[in-house]
Amino acid sequence: MFRSGKPLCTTLSRRFGAVDGVAVANKHKICTQETTVNDKFKFPARLGTGEKSVWVEYIQLVADTKPAVNLGQGYPDFHAPEHIRKALSKIAISENPLTHQYTRGFGHPKLVQNLSKLYSPLVCRNINPLNEILVTVGGYEAIYCAILGHVEAGDEVIVIEPFFDCYEFMIRSAGGVPRFIPLKLKKTCGTVTSADWILDEKELASMFNCRTKIIIVNNPHNPTGKVFTCKELMFIANLCEKHNVLCLADEVYEWVVYPPNEHIRMATLPDMWERTITVGSAGKTFSVTGWKIGWAYGNSKIMRHLQIIHQNCVYTCCTPIQEAIAQALDIELAQRTTPKFYMEALAKELKPKRDFMVKTLTEVGFYPTIADAGYFIIADWRNLARRIDLSTEKDKYKDYRFTKKFSKECGVMTIPPSAFYSPQHKHLGENFARFCFIKKDDRLSLAAKLMKEWSVKRK
Repeated sequence: MFRSGKPLCTTLSRRFGAVDGVAVANKHKICTQETTVNDKFKFPARLGTGEKSVWVEYIQLVADTKPAVNLGQGYPDFHAPEHIRKALSKIAISENPLTHQYTRGFGHPKLVQNLSKLYSPLVCRNINPLNEILVTVGGYEAIYCAILGHVEAGDEVIVIEPFFDCYEFMIRSAGGVPRFIPLKLKKTCGTVTSADWILDEKELASMFNCRTKIIIVNNPHNPTGKVFTCKELMFIANLCEKHNVLCLADEVYEWVVYPPNEHIRMATLPDMWERTITVGSAGKTFSVTGWKIGWAYGNSKIMRHLQIIHQNCVYTCCTPIQEAIAQALDIELAQRTTPKFYMEALAKELKPKRDFMVKTLTEVGFYPTIADAGYFIIADWRNLARRIDLSTEKDKYKDYRFTKKFSKECGVMTIPPSAFYSPQHKHLGENFARFCFIKKDDRLSLAAKLMKEWSVKRK
């Protein structure tokens, strides 16, 4: 052992002799002449510049500015159903020590069994819980495994904008090429709903080619709240079949759909089970976003690719939380046909909140899109442009400037939607702000009060 207290490099130099030390130094000098540390250890170019995500920036902004109401991030500020919370508390003090140890890597046995019971009737086939379901660290990891498990260098992935911002990074991580197509708002007056955001079929068809590997379909869609119709989904499905393309169906908002809209699962369309990976989320399903458990299901042949990525990435997920979700599903499955079925009750609980927020935004001067699903509203703020001075904000995009200034002046934090567009299409999101309404009624009322007061002062 070296006990002198002197630097290890000095000790080694003395031990092996000055000549060896000089040789090492000369070798190091040659290396530094060829490349600097900054050059050698730079962020991989295929992943972009490594800029901060909107979430990192705006969470810090909330910490710095402390707005009165945060309607930015999409999580509830009220409790999940009691039976879900109690399940986890009971497991925490369970006499069974194995509930705190590793469980099956591809999914806790009881959880995958219950997920099979939940989804098999919905997709009209018996889902094998062992090789057609994978439990992941949130829907986030399910998407990651699906992309990394299928995309090779040069493969193209079609992404519908606005999109969950991790999609692009994951595609580039796999060496793939993202190709973006925006939903376009076709209605500029009167009442606007999510259905008014549509895909140009001709443009979409032109994007498919021999290099296309996957199309990502977020349905119901965040942040527009769009619920794709059967006609729209069939058009996409036919393109997938024609060009032999996989569909990554991000359906985490599957249970938050407002009547008369109906969520149609891509995997149920003709010939699509064999080429669809469907992603779900316990966080969105049970209003426990911090539990970070999600899943993917699909044909065993393509699910095998996800399992390989998962086993070499995180290997397994938190055992007690998986057990708690499994127990919660026991209760939910038993009351599936009753009004207590939380997965259907949640949308009924959120609809009045949505309507309240739409009414408030309209009265303040925004031009909101009425969400057909999910718990976000995107609202056009251009009518308020003359009431707010954005010159003090230095961001490149107008919606960043607006949301930051609005938060500072009004006390209500929202999210800039241009963060969910590719650089060539960011202008399509600049006139909007995204509001989250899965909040307590008193918080929404406070937000309404603050926005109305702000509006009156600036008329």
